[in-house]
Amino acid sequence: MEKVTIIGVDLAKNVFQLHGAAADGSVVFRKKLSRLQFCKFMASQPACVVAMEACGSSHYWARQMARLGHEPRLIAPAYVKPFVKRQKMGWLPPSPDGIAMCQG
Repeated sequence: MEKVTIIGVDLAKNVFQLHGAAADGSVVFRKKLSRLQFCKFMASQPACVVAMEACGSSHYWARQMARLGHEPRLIAPAYVKPFVKRQKMGWLPPSPDGIAMCQG
């Protein structure tokens, strides 16, 4: 199994969408998790870069990721938007924002 070097997280109210990528950019996993599942999943992951779009709750989640040993990176929405290939559709995995954060 490939080692995840970056996880792009699309933060939302109830469900977070994750996109894990290896160093070469290949997809390792795509997941859709609740807040509680997200905390448990990230605690089980080895230390890596966690990229999130800056929003109201992103600073809280960045602190949580830092406590778990990850390296959080907040990306301004203006820098995420150019990498989004299609409109956001919450029910359709993978999340375009999660992929964009891994690419950006």
